[in-house]
Amino acid sequence: MQITALKLVVAAVIIILSIAAVKTVIPNSNASKPCLLGYRATCSFTPISTAILILAAIITFLVAKNMILG
Repeated sequence: MQITALKLVVAAVIIILSIAAVKTVIPNSNASKPCLLGYRATCSFTPISTAILILAAIITFLVAKNMILG
């Protein structure tokens, strides 16, 4: 199976979305206000933004899988 530029871009997008999802839950004492879970995180919308980013990564994977393989 040959790796094409499209596959590399899709993989990069999925990796970036996954890293961003993890980064939103990292505690940050310099945050302006607590997140919805009660602690000061990098993103004040932590559970919502994390879910959105994970969902975006899954949707990107599924759409790319159907476009490339099917």
